[in-house]
Amino acid sequence: MKFRVDLNACQSMGQCSFTAPDLFPLDDDGVLEFAEPGAQEYVSEELTADDGELAEEASFLCPMRAISMH
Repeated sequence: MKFRVDLNACQSMGQCSFTAPDLFPLDDDGVLEFAEPGAQEYVSEELTADDGELAEEASFLCPMRAISMH
């Protein structure tokens, strides 16, 4: 299982990072560390079962619905 973040939809509200800070790390400006300038999306590496559960919870809590599971 992997997660995908639609970086155009993400508004850096931080709910994902509160839920799973190791999967969704924020920089000093509160932006996801893996959000490269100009990138449209981010797809994670394959997740462990525990990380998959955390990512699913973060996906559910994202107010912008920017996170999807694959």
